[in-house]
Amino acid sequence: MTNEGLTGVEADGQCFVCGRLNERGLQAVFQVDRDRQQSSCRIALPDGFQGWSDMVHGGILSTLLDEACIYACRSVGEQFVTAELTVKFRKPVHIGDEMEIVGDLLEQRKRLFKARAQIMVGGVVHAEATAKVFALDEKG
Repeated sequence: MTNEGLTGVEADGQCFVCGRLNERGLQAVFQVDRDRQQSSCRIALPDGFQGWSDMVHGGILSTLLDEACIYACRSVGEQFVTAELTVKFRKPVHIGDEMEIVGDLLEQRKRLFKARAQIMVGGVVHAEATAKVFALDEKG
């Protein structure tokens, strides 16, 4: 079975980041502000997502940044994939820290988009990314 033609929970249900049906995933809930072309999420992760002692794994942080960029793009369309992601880690994020993740749509050229995202803890940037994102649907 493919996800072709499916939308919402049916298409995203098993997504590792936002899938509500994926028991092993992060189950992050992203909000989309269409007017500001922005996404946001608040989440604290348990020790199952640890890298080094008491720290969230960098790959998990990268995944959250990627998702924030995709959701920012979803302010103007539905289906997107990441073509390129550049991540900068500023400070470690500790297991259990509440993270605020914000994504912004920066630019759109036909079906190629540019977005950025930040992970903040207590208002301080701990990681950030820029992404080139490709629209799969014609809306983007």
